[in-house]
Amino acid sequence: MSAASTETSAPLPTAGGRVFFQGAPPGVGCVSSGPINGEDPVQKKQGKVTVKYDRKELRKRLVLEEWIIDELSKLYDCEEDEMPEVEIDIDDLLEINSDDERASKLQESLIDCYKPTENFVSELLCRIRGMRKLSAPTKKGL
Repeated sequence: MSAASTETSAPLPTAGGRVFFQGAPPGVGCVSSGPINGEDPVQKKQGKVTVKYDRKELRKRLVLEEWIIDELSKLYDCEEDEMPEVEIDIDDLLEINSDDERASKLQESLIDCYKPTENFVSELLCRIRGMRKLSAPTKKGL
């Protein structure tokens, strides 16, 4: 019986002295109902996005896109899924140097709208002022 007590009181082997909470190879450091997949794409993508893009810029862009959808639904008097195909590319607008050219590009996109669009265009131009174009992420040694 003393052999059994020394056997159970012996420290459990760990991989290199580390404790694994998630993403460890199956059977190392934890007991679970099924195997842990070390290639969890959701975790990997989340980490890459926060590293390669500025979180504040992403949040600004999301807020702007939500505002655009809300305003377009008011202009077209319909819900988002019923709205005609209107393409407003923020990055394209940011590449244009003058507000007059940006405004004319926006007016071309809104040609089918029967309501006045001047307020929407001027507000959008005001909101994108100071924003930066989101460049495609570059592969680093990840």
